[in-house]
Parts: sequence; C-alpha cells; structure tokens
Amino acid sequence: MPAVLAAAGVHAGYPGGPDVLDCVSLEVARGRRVALLGANGSGKTTLLRCLSGAHRPGAGEVLVDGRPLRHRSGALGEHRQRVQLVLQDPDDQLFSADVRRDVSFGPVNLGLPDAQVRTRVEEALTALGVAHLADRAVHQLSYGQRKRVAVAGAVAMRPEVLLLDEPTAGLDPRGVGELLAALERLEGLGTTVVMATHDVDLAWSWADEVAVVVDRVVRQDVLVKVLTDTDLLRSAGLTPPWPVRLLRALGREVDVLDPPRTAADVAALLA
Repeated sequence: MPAVLAAAGVHAGYPGGPDVLDCVSLEVARGRRVALLGANGSGKTTLLRCLSGAHRPGAGEVLVDGRPLRHRSGALGEHRQRVQLVLQDPDDQLFSADVRRDVSFGPVNLGLPDAQVRTRVEEALTALGVAHLADRAVHQLSYGQRKRVAVAGAVAMRPEVLLLDEPTAGLDPRGVGELLAALERLEGLGTTVVMATHDVDLAWSWADEVAVVVDRVVRQDVLVKVLTDTDLLRSAGLTPPWPVRLLRALGREVDVLDPPRTAADVAALLA
C-alpha cells in the first residue's frame, strides 16, 4: 500500500552534538500498525518529532502522501492536523483544569464552531474510554487515565496518523490493555498508528511491521522477519520476543506465514 507518511534519507541531530539519525528512511502505509523499536536514547523520539513536523531534519525529507513537508507556518499547521504526536509523559501535554477543556484545546484553536468542537471532544473521549472523566480535574486522574486523555486530545484533531512515544511506559497490565483497546477503536475509525517502544513482546503481539533504530539508521520489514533476526536485535540492545525464544529453546522455528502472537497461539501450537 502507498505510504501515508514517510521519512526519506533523514539526517537529524541537535546543536552541539552528533547526528542522532543518519540517512533514515521509514514508510507508514495507511492502516498498517508500525512499531518503532530501539533502546533508550537510540533516536526513536527524534524520528517521531521529525515525522510530526516538530523537529526539522538537517537533510532529507518527510513525505505525506508522497509530497514533501514544508517547514512553513501554514504548511506545518495543516500537517499537524493530519499527523499528531503524543509524548511519553502525559504531563508534558495536559495543562487545562479539567479533561473536557484539555481535549477541546486543539479543535478550539482550529477555529471550529462550538457544536463541532463538542462533537469532536465527545468522539475522542468515547474512543479512548474516558467519557466518564470529562468533567474531572486533570490532577485527580491516575497516570493511565492521564495517558489516555493525552491521546484523546490528539484524536480530537481527527488525525490520519497518530504517533505515540512509549505509550505503555509506566502502565500496569490493565492500563496497557485499556490503551490497546482504545487504539483498536481508533483504527476502526481510520487512524493509522505508529508506536515507539522498547517492549519487544508488545511489538510482537500488536504490530504488522517493525522498524528498528540501530546505529543511527532504521531497518524496517514485516514483523516476523525483523523480530526473528537475533543479530539485528542484539545490535539494537534488544532480545527476540518470548514466543520466538521459547520455540527455539524447544528446537522449533517460527512459522513466517502464521506466527504465534499470543500465549494461546503458542499453547495451541505445542498441543
């Protein structure tokens, strides 16, 4: 499928330091779940910031539907309606007194009529499973609730692509399950999700494609090909997901066409 969002030969870094990314290319096809893997400090966040328009590459281009992103105010404003980035720490994005006002901030700043703002806010809160928290003070929310409200604020912009930086970090298993269920609802509404994480097991159970950031470049391919490449993962400071390790310990290889994604899949395979 054609890429709705892509990086082409992107070099990126910060003043006074070496490049973080060196000639990086990445493609995000519409409707495909992409997990962006890498050790802490590998450049995942920098790449997401480039894709969102928040960080201008030193060289190379970010492409949206094949067209280069131009770093001018009007073009960036349009881009940020189509591509939204949610940072790892929700407190970096939540600043209003209550949930409803925080989620409405983006649509209000688009100049939308009040009725449209209300519709977008209700849709976003419902999609993230936090509609019951609409009138709650932000400081009264749990960490997991604040994570989902931060995502709801991005969703209220109705983006085509949602970029998530370590969205499950700090969440307990229930919180992770609630967030993944919310993302599935968003995908049903037509949003393509890219998730940066260092959790290989999460990527194995969730993604269609995986891109690994290692040595300032990105290696991208279908899920099984990347996450069974022990040498690649080792070079990135990662280990294969647990189903791959278990099957190999039993002297079996993973079926590329029908990989076991869950504990139930592994149990059925070994039965």
